[in-house]
Parts: sequence; C-alpha cells; structure tokens
Amino acid sequence: MAAGEYVSVRSQADSEEAALNLERAELEADDAGERRELTAIYASRGLDPALAKQVAEQLMAHDALGAHARDELGISETLSARPIQAALTSAASFAVGAALPLLTVALVSGPSLIPVVSGTSLVFLAILGGLAARVGGASVRVGAMRVTFWGALAMALTAAVGTLFGTVA
Repeated sequence: MAAGEYVSVRSQADSEEAALNLERAELEADDAGERRELTAIYASRGLDPALAKQVAEQLMAHDALGAHARDELGISETLSARPIQAALTSAASFAVGAALPLLTVALVSGPSLIPVVSGTSLVFLAILGGLAARVGGASVRVGAMRVTFWGALAMALTAAVGTLFGTVA
C-alpha cells in the first residue's frame, strides 16, 4: 500500500516539477507575455484590469515563478505533492486498519470465521470512514456509507474471484 501511494504521489510531484520547469523557461523566454498572462488571470477573477496589472507586477517582482505556480498552475508549498509523507501515512493507516480484523481472527475460529471477520471488517470500515469524514469536516453518514459500500464491493469481488479459482468454499 505504502509503495503504491509513494509511486502515485511521486508521479504527481514529478508532474508538478516538470510544469514548474516549463514555467521557469517561459518566464525567461517571454517575461512580458507572462506578465500579461498573470494580469489576465487576476482580471478574470474579478480585479479591475489596472489593479490586476499592478498586482501581477508586484507579485512577479517579488517571486515570479511562485506567482505563476500558485495562480496559473495551482501549485503551492502547502498543497504540493509529498510522496514520503503519503507513503508513511498509507503504511500507518494500513497497519491500524489491519489490526482490528486480525484481532477478530485471533478471537474467532471455526466455520463462523469468514462471516464474522467480514462483518466486523465492514463495521470497522464504517467507523473509520465516519471518523475520517468527521475529521475532514464532511458528512459522517455519507463517509461511513461510502467506505462501507466500496469495502463490501471489494470483499465480494475478492470472494467471487476466489470462488472462481476454487480457493474459497
């Protein structure tokens, strides 16, 4: 999980870096054109054209690449891709999420194992989905339902594939 998250977010970081390099080259090749472009961005957001030009001039004088990265490309220090952080968060989340079903496996045995583990896993998914939604400021009910639905679908597809290949009775 962590490796997949790292690769995905690293690809995003590479794309951001490539966009910044292209923007840096554009700034060196056509400073006046880039000033007009930034002015147009601010004017399209509702600034008076004269004020938009003044804002663009001042921001470019301070940090031209930063202004274009933020306002043209949507890249900022706060929102930039962080692959190591994403991988560590994914690894920790996976470990915590796996602990609860593993505890269930340790406590239950026999023919009821698969239904009990599946059921408790869905309950845990609902709780964690609701908790994640609450932390993110979203609807707890919607978050819980979304995570539970997709978790149940993943379990059902996994069981279907297992049955198809004769590994699940």
